[in-house]
Amino acid sequence: MEEVMRLKKISKSFGRNQVLFGVDFNLRAGEIHGIMGENGAGKSTLMNIVYGNLRPDSGEIWIDGQKVTIHEVRDAQKLGICFVQQEIALCQDAMVAENIFMSRISQGKGFNLKKMAEEARQLLEPLCHGAIDPYEIVERLPISCQQLVEIAKAISNNCKILILDEPTSSLSGSEADALHKVVQGLKEKGIGVIYITHRMSDVFEQCDRVSVLRDGNMVSTMDIKDASVQGLVNDMAGREVDILYPDKAEHISKNDEDVVLEVTNLTDAAGRFKDVSFRLYKGEILGFAGLLGAGRSEVMMGITGLRKMSGGSVIYKGQNILGKATSDIFEDGLVLLPEDRKVQGLFLDMDIEYNTSAVYLRQITKRGAIDRAAEREQAERMCNAMNVKCTGLGQIVRSLSGGNQQKVLLAKVLAKKPKVVIMDEPTRGVDVGAKAEIHRLLRQLTQEGVSVILISSELNEVIGMSDRVMMMDSTGCLVGQAEGEDINSDHIMYYISDAYKYAEVNQEVKEHE
Repeated sequence: MEEVMRLKKISKSFGRNQVLFGVDFNLRAGEIHGIMGENGAGKSTLMNIVYGNLRPDSGEIWIDGQKVTIHEVRDAQKLGICFVQQEIALCQDAMVAENIFMSRISQGKGFNLKKMAEEARQLLEPLCHGAIDPYEIVERLPISCQQLVEIAKAISNNCKILILDEPTSSLSGSEADALHKVVQGLKEKGIGVIYITHRMSDVFEQCDRVSVLRDGNMVSTMDIKDASVQGLVNDMAGREVDILYPDKAEHISKNDEDVVLEVTNLTDAAGRFKDVSFRLYKGEILGFAGLLGAGRSEVMMGITGLRKMSGGSVIYKGQNILGKATSDIFEDGLVLLPEDRKVQGLFLDMDIEYNTSAVYLRQITKRGAIDRAAEREQAERMCNAMNVKCTGLGQIVRSLSGGNQQKVLLAKVLAKKPKVVIMDEPTRGVDVGAKAEIHRLLRQLTQEGVSVILISSELNEVIGMSDRVMMMDSTGCLVGQAEGEDINSDHIMYYISDAYKYAEVNQEVKEHE
């Protein structure tokens, strides 16, 4: 198979911090080559060098057998290199079609909106089956749809090297399947695809080869047929890692006095969900399963005062907190780790210490002044507990890897020692080693009497971590709960995919006949 790209001895430092150490890598035309590694291993740095966002300190880049110099992104694009980054980089106040063909517009190649919209529709069709309107303003789209627009934008540039950084992290199962079909189609056209991911299923189902980066060094490259999950995890961590989910609670008391949160007939003012009712018990991990768009995140925002409700009640500590200010709810020990850490969770341009103490200021403030020593001590304690990899507490959060940003968000949320923690996608964009740490942390919290609500787009995570699972269908209705042996993918998918509705219809038809 023809080689389309080779990297030779690529090294890169940021000040005194060296992040890449003589990395070698090659990509063949018409292959999907996975790259795995813990957060901070250097994956994104390496790809940003290939794409011209960064310059290497030393090393060579060869494209189609020719040594090249990539000074900037435009150079990479001229060489046929396209990069879909993990963080959304779209113009939020422009239309979908305008974003997809932004390079055409900026180069003054003509602006025919109707023509661009039709071309955009053709690019998006295999990805979303008409669910995204080319005339829609991007900021009105959910993150998952914005990710698909990013991918369509890259495909539109007729690339021969496509770099995908965590492409399925914000996608539902059906959307990820659609993306994978598109990627396989690009492979058949001879395009080389670099696939950066933390998801083992993506690697084993999609990739031809896989390489592992650890601490800036390329430690292994192998054909996928020779790889194993445990072997890749151990290569990433440099040690034996237990990737099994921690044991679930042996017994959850469900007496009335053990109820820590009771939601009754909660209904969204915008009609996103209706009549949601459930109980959360002390020391329990309660999972919420549903396909993308089922309304799980919106329910949690309603509970914590971030979304307007038209009815229902939320009883916490014996009081109905519906309508209370979010700050008061958080102060009282019911906290939310939001789905989108960059927009809703972190102060990206401030340091780790400030972010970690942001919700803890009342406890470390005396006579109107922050006790800096207490702030630093608290930040050190939480960051050590989360195993945040950083140069120091003064490091700006934006400069951290995505996984370490997520750990800072966890440190921030847990700093208040809450009684109830709502975790919305707590391991999104986090490597397998860090996932195992977070899973153990969640179980440890419940052993200390904390109650956890868990939302995850990875059904295996919901199944592996939850003591009970509430199931929501596509209309935003709670359609049941799973316990014990019913916490399995077949049972849960039967309800969250709306299959139960068709079964009921078929049963009615049979009875009528």
